[in-house]
This record gives sequence, C-alpha cells and structure tokens, in this order.
Amino acid sequence: MVQRIRERRRAHSLATRASAIAAALLAATAVQAAEPITIGLGMALTGGLAAAGKPALLAMQIWQDHINAKGGLLGRPVKLVYYDDQTNPATVPALYTKLLEVDKVDFIVSGYGTNLIAPAMPVAIQHDRLFLGLFGLDVNSEFHYPKYFSMLPTGPDPTHAFPEPFFKIALGGTPKPKTIAIVGADAEYPKKATQGVRDIAKREELDIVYDRSYPPSTADFSPIVHAIQATNPEIVFVASYPPDSAGMLRAATEIGLKTRYFGGGMVGLQFTSVKQQFGPKLNRVIDYDFWIPSPTMQFPGITEFLKTYQAKAPSEGVDPLGWYLPPFAYADLQVLGEAIEATKSLDHAKLADYIHSHSFDTIVGAVAFGDNGEWSKPRVIEVQWQNVTGTGIDQFRDAKTEVILEPAEYRTGEVIAPYSGGEK
Repeated sequence: MVQRIRERRRAHSLATRASAIAAALLAATAVQAAEPITIGLGMALTGGLAAAGKPALLAMQIWQDHINAKGGLLGRPVKLVYYDDQTNPATVPALYTKLLEVDKVDFIVSGYGTNLIAPAMPVAIQHDRLFLGLFGLDVNSEFHYPKYFSMLPTGPDPTHAFPEPFFKIALGGTPKPKTIAIVGADAEYPKKATQGVRDIAKREELDIVYDRSYPPSTADFSPIVHAIQATNPEIVFVASYPPDSAGMLRAATEIGLKTRYFGGGMVGLQFTSVKQQFGPKLNRVIDYDFWIPSPTMQFPGITEFLKTYQAKAPSEGVDPLGWYLPPFAYADLQVLGEAIEATKSLDHAKLADYIHSHSFDTIVGAVAFGDNGEWSKPRVIEVQWQNVTGTGIDQFRDAKTEVILEPAEYRTGEVIAPYSGGEK
C-alpha cells in the first residue's frame, strides 16, 4: 500500500515537472515566434576605440541573451542591430539614419564615447527617439534633449565632476601645488574635460603654465612632453583617447617627466592590454575610472556578469577582464529593459518620463537620472597604479595594483607622489 502511494506521488511529480517543462518550451516558442523588439546602435569595432567598443558589444549581447532566456520583453524577443562606426564621427549620422529609416529599429542606443555620441544626437532629435548614451561627457549640454540619458557616472555637472577627484588629490598635497599644465586632443571629449580643468584651476588660483591641444592624428608626443617639462608644472592633467594616452605615457617615460601629479583624463589606461603593455611604467600615474573589483564596489549582479563575460572573452578576442566599459554597457540596456517592462509600453515619451522619475538597480549600482539625462549624483573614482612589477596579467586580476584614492567611501589606499616618469 505504502509502495503504491509512493509510486503515485512519483508519477504525479514527474507529470508536474513535465507540464512545467512543456509550458516553458511553449513560452519560449511563443517568444521566438513573436516579432522582435529591435535595438540599433553603432559601435567602434575597428579604429582607435575598438579595444573598448568590442567588449561593450559583447556585454550588450550577453544582456540580450539573458533577457531572451527570461522570455524577452513584453513577451517578445530582443534583437540587437549594429554596425561598425569605425571610430569615425563622420560615419555616425548616416549609420543612425539607416537604423531608423531602413532597418526601422524600435530603439537606438549609442556606441562608445563622446566623439561618437555627439554626431548621433541630431538624428535622434530629428526622429524624436529615446536615446541612451554610453560614456559621453556632457553631450546634452548643447542640445537639452529630454529623451537623452547618459550612462556615465559624472552627475548633473559632468564637465567639472569628471576632473574634480583628481584635483582633490593633488590639492591635498603638502605644500599645496601652485602650477598646472593642461594638454588634450583637439576633439569633443578632451575639449569638455580640459574646460572643466581650467575652471577648477581658476577657482583654486592655480597658475596655468602650459595649455595646449594637439591634433588627434599626433603620433610623436615627445615634443609635447618636452614643452610641458620646460614649464616645470607641479600638476599635469592629460585628456586623451587611447592611442594618444599610450603615446603620452611612452613619451613621459622615455623623457623622464618630473611632476608631482600626472594623469587625470587618460582614456585607455583602463584597458587590460594597455596595462600589460606598460607594466611598471604605470606606477604613480593617477587616472579616472568608473568601476574596479575592489571590496568597496561589489554591487549586486556584477560578479555573475563578469564570470559570463570573462568566459566568453577569449573566443571573442576582447579584453579578458572587462572591468571598464562592459558593466556599464550591460547596465545601459538594463535601464531600457526595466523601463519597457515597467511601463508595458514601447512609447518613447512614456519611457522617457519613467526613466526621469525612477531609480534603477543595475550591476553598476543604483542609477537615477537628473538634469539633461545625466546621473543625479556623480561617482567618478580616481585611481593610482602602485607596485606594478613586470607585465603579467595576474597582478591586474584584482585591485591590489590599482588603488582607489577618491571618493573617500571607496578609498583603498593613499596617494604616492611625486611622479617621475614611471618606473623603467
């Protein structure tokens, strides 16, 4: 009798499990059969920003896989439609026009970087579309477009919030520095960053002894570093994109640049390949970042995302660690997806209203948007490389060689000064 009851229970359990599996398969089949919700973008898959663009695209594809495995959005699968913008701003307007008018995508998000987001803004505005920007510095300051949202933790005043932590470190030195050199590429992001630096320097009554821009095509930075050294500045702030950052650091090392604080706005030093290329030459460079795996920045979901990303990275030939841009690329689509599900709508005006008025829990922490679609609060972190030895990747797998100096709530160490051409 007992055996028969057990058999009936087992049969019932198996039937229930089979029904659940069948229901899941039917739901998945229904989602696959539905018309997809399409998200279009351009991304730097070649050119100077490809080392960040390709990892960002992989992160977005991981989000696409995750959301589709859960049944998609509004019962429909999600599909990314993307093209290579070649790290060339001139390609961007036509690319986004094609996405909207030929591919007829439901949504657009940006590729990586200020220089590639700015030329897409007029297209988004002309078509009255929601537009999410990925790592664009104060792009909306000229447009004031209410349907634009920035996935960059620089707060409502990006131009000044971006360099502020660097200055907090430098101006905390004893004695307080009196002189600064400012240098940046003649391009959208460096122009905005260096303007913020000038404003802060004026506020703090620093003497600007060098202030120059250089063409983005510059290959030899030795003359620039020699000219900076001739002014004997105590602070050197550099706003540069990856090829320039590598060239500037190489020149600073070869010449033996001597200053108290060096770095600030050097894009590219966050990439694992660049860290391995320079190794100990990074020591004592101070630079911005937005997330590193320190104990103070373990937001819910970030570890699981990085495990998935790092498992896929080798076969995709992208940054093996993926700390810099991928988490924010994933979070960018998390915001869009959550807004769609919460409003049960694809209406761009409704979605913009929702994003403006709600906070989002993402793998890079809580995100809320304020004026001009910027983060309501800044969270720029300033780091310094310390005790890097050799070029092996293992020393870069945790945050021991990359110390957070600011903000105080994320701090993991103290600044080491002066800078003296890195360590050869």
